[in-house]
Amino acid sequence: MYRVLHEQYPYAHCELDFRTPLELLVATILSAQTTDVGVNKVTPTLFARYPDAAAYAGADRAELEELIRPTGFFRAKAGSLINLGQALVERFGGEVPPRLKDLVTLPGVGRKTAFVVLGNAFGQPGLTVDTHFGRLVRRMGWTTEEDPVKVEKAIGAMFPRKDWTMLSHVVIFHGRRMCHAKRPACGVCPVARWCPSYGIGETDPDKARTLLKYELAPGAERPPGTPEPVAVA
Repeated sequence: MYRVLHEQYPYAHCELDFRTPLELLVATILSAQTTDVGVNKVTPTLFARYPDAAAYAGADRAELEELIRPTGFFRAKAGSLINLGQALVERFGGEVPPRLKDLVTLPGVGRKTAFVVLGNAFGQPGLTVDTHFGRLVRRMGWTTEEDPVKVEKAIGAMFPRKDWTMLSHVVIFHGRRMCHAKRPACGVCPVARWCPSYGIGETDPDKARTLLKYELAPGAERPPGTPEPVAVA
């Protein structure tokens, strides 16, 4: 199933815009309870205003809250970013540490956020168990675990470590584009033949195709080389 999903989404990647480990760390903290698309609308101005950890550490709270207000829970997130900046300056010379054991000690950073940063900013394999990933690996019958750490360990044991980051990307891409929480597009799903949950969503190929989102949506432009979704035989 992973091989087929990888073929479906060979361009899968982190959908948060960033240039540095700090930018990715901040964007990932902001992405809680909102969409990556929404975060990407806020971060160009945010990153220009706060270019380094020291800037977050010394940020005016009211100004920071206003900049990130569209992402929701902006008061709590502003507090996390200010505390994050202070912790980075005081303990890590203003730099984002490239180690899991250090990252998870930072304000607002759990294992999921740490693995996003390690996998995408530092090239270290990591499993990002977000809402989509956990939902899909259970739906596809890979695990019955509910706790994110237990999911991480169960799935990590099934795949070579070198595949963990891309595995996270393709599963998350599939969850956002096709295998939706409420109405999955089962009729055009490339892994339907192996999925124990086939049939919980729309099985008619034509109707299922109308449910596709982003670059898979009917009439949308696709990245070069992207395969068209095919109906289940």
